[in-house]
Amino acid sequence: MPFQHLKNVATLEYDAAKCAGCGRCVEVCPHAVFVMEGKKARLTDKDRCMECGACLRNCPFGAIAVRPGVGCAYAILMSQLKHREISCGD
Repeated sequence: MPFQHLKNVATLEYDAAKCAGCGRCVEVCPHAVFVMEGKKARLTDKDRCMECGACLRNCPFGAIAVRPGVGCAYAILMSQLKHREISCGD
């Protein structure tokens, strides 16, 4: 089973109409959130997103929006790195 964070909390948004099919999001995403399907990227599973922002920073067409470092996925990662209790609140 692929790595997933909590369900329905990632801030990732993808606008397929703006996608030009460059494939950069597929190349840079560490959790395979995107795949190429035909000449466009397709979002596979938003819940895999760790909100790192790599896709956002590498999409020259503005097809991707994500708030890196603010979502619950980020809170989970930081809790684990700092050996603290997980909190998705504030």
